[in-house]
Amino acid sequence: MKRAWKRMVLLAVSFAACSCGGKVKTTTVVPPTARPVAKEATQEELLDRYNAEAHSLQTINATMELKATGGTKYTGVIDEYHEVKAFLLASRPHNIRMVGQVPVVGKTVFDMASDAHTFEVSIPPKNKFLTGQVTQERQGSKPIENLRPQHLLDALLWPEVRKEEIVLIEESNDENARYYVLTVLRGGYKWEILRKMWFDRADLRVVRLEAYGPKGALLSDARYADWQSIEPGSGAEYPRSIRIERPHDEYRLDLAISKIALNTPLTAEQFKLDPPAGVEIVHVGEESGEKKP
Repeated sequence: MKRAWKRMVLLAVSFAACSCGGKVKTTTVVPPTARPVAKEATQEELLDRYNAEAHSLQTINATMELKATGGTKYTGVIDEYHEVKAFLLASRPHNIRMVGQVPVVGKTVFDMASDAHTFEVSIPPKNKFLTGQVTQERQGSKPIENLRPQHLLDALLWPEVRKEEIVLIEESNDENARYYVLTVLRGGYKWEILRKMWFDRADLRVVRLEAYGPKGALLSDARYADWQSIEPGSGAEYPRSIRIERPHDEYRLDLAISKIALNTPLTAEQFKLDPPAGVEIVHVGEESGEKKP
């Protein structure tokens, strides 16, 4: 019986080999010039690199194409909004302003600003002006109504990692690249994830930043691509393609930056946003709005 079983196995292997033209494997040799690079770096080197980039960037003045998507397959409805031309100003530690206009005609569709305490969103097509505390989140009837200016701030002006914060390092691979991932922990009653920074090992650039809330809630997932020099020979770089996803707010922003200036002087007046006369003022967190005299 054992001999018969061995003959059957040999016959099966022989048949399989013959049916494949006598080959049992295929070997592909990748030439040296086409092999991807995976650089080595320590946790300290990555932290120094990240903090140096975060610390050196104080203001942003950018022009971009912005496309917003509201909803997900989990909500059952996905709304894709028309692309708008956006003008953005951001300044550490808390100020940001963005104006969105319809391409060509230049009609403003939104104007929003935020500081350390309050946010304002002007929506001229709806004759509405939203205002509220930056800590106040509103689940609107449409996901895009959950958009807040401060949601963009940490994704564009990265927070530095403080010396007292606990950081872990790991490697991660997928079919596209190899990565280093630094995880910053939040202390308290128990340790929780605060944020994750992903570095592409091909060039050690930051390609992804994740921000987490209490109980491990993924608040923001920002991805960066197409890093380019700001000015030839300056050494300063910034990604020209940014995708910001807010899973709990159920919207996504795709930014394609066409023009950018870093660390140019910005004044407080440039971040000031007043409601137009006669507009409906909606205080987020309250059930009713009020008319401005």
